Amino acid sequence: MSSLPLTFAEDVINRPIRTQFEAFIDEHRRALNACLNGLTEEQARRSLVPSRTTLLGLVKHATFVEKVWFDEAITCRPRAEIGIPATPDESFILDDDDTIARVQQAHLKACEASRLATSSLELDSVLNGNRRGPLPLRWVYLHLLRELAQHCGHADILREQILSQ
Repeated sequence: MSSLPLTFAEDVINRPIRTQFEAFIDEHRRALNACLNGLTEEQARRSLVPSRTTLLGLVKHATFVEKVWFDEAITCRPRAEIGIPATPDESFILDDDDTIARVQQAHLKACEASRLATSSLELDSVLNGNRRGPLPLRWVYLHLLRELAQHCGHADILREQILSQ
């Protein structure tokens, strides 16, 4: 399985802002992907809240998020063409073939594609394909970091509950 870069926020304190953004984002990508490590398939699918949120669903949703922000927003391709659900809520729905290994691998692949898609862009580059309208990459990075941090918090709590049962 591929992995995310091992740059940590503490390693980039005096580096350019883009390097800092990417290190923080990758830390959160790694943490969310790793929330599934060591769990059974049943544990990963266990629902502990009224919403569709499960640990496996969180990582599947994170894959959707990567494709929305770094495929749809950059290429302006519609979600149907990309092969992702129309809404964020639908991205949490688990299919029978959504296993820990497959969901983790799809997430890592989406993260790699995101880094490749942004590698030639500047922080002030404008992404025209998002439903909100044109947005600078800088804002997209901050939004992604906020969303990943929120989902990492969800994952921490769910994992703690699952492992305590």
